[in-house]
Order: sequence, then C-alpha cells, then structure tokens
Amino acid sequence: GTGKKAKGSGRRLYPDENPKDTVSIKFRTASDIRKTLSKKSFKSKSHNRQSQIINLIHQRVRAAYKNAKDPKVKKRLKIAYDYAKKRKEASKRKTQRIS
Repeated sequence: GTGKKAKGSGRRLYPDENPKDTVSIKFRTASDIRKTLSKKSFKSKSHNRQSQIINLIHQRVRAAYKNAKDPKVKKRLKIAYDYAKKRKEASKRKTQRIS
C-alpha cells in the first residue's frame, strides 16, 4: 500500500486500503449523518475506528459548509455540521472515559 501509517497503527488511512473496513457515508443533511452513524457497519467498528469516521464526516461537512454559497444549502449544511460537531465531542468524552 501507499501512504503513511498513523503512529502506532497497523493500517493506513485510505478508503481503498481495506474494503471490509469501509463504511459508506453521507453528510448532505443531519439526518444523513444520523443514518450513517446508526448503520450496523458503523456500530460494529472499534471505538477508534468510529472516532476516525466521525472526524472524517466532521471535516468534510465543515469544508462543504464553508464553501457553500447558496443560503439554503448553507443552512442545511450548518445543521449537519452542528450535529457532526456534537457527535465528535461525545466521541471525545467516550475516549477519555475508556482510556
């Protein structure tokens, strides 16, 4: 494979690295994010992997929100972004609890 491994991790962070470990994500609306995070394919992952996925959604929806021009789209993405941020914070708290 190509790319750099994350410190202390045996795997690289690319979507095609291990297709069995892939979770398809949608982040167009807050309910898309909710659906993504309630999928069996997401819930069956380790907490570390779930954190990575939540971070990825958070980063992508943040970028989409910042680049949106249309006020309606911006509003929709703002709600999605706020939800992603909330989930990211919850994930951080869980990390602190279990470490």
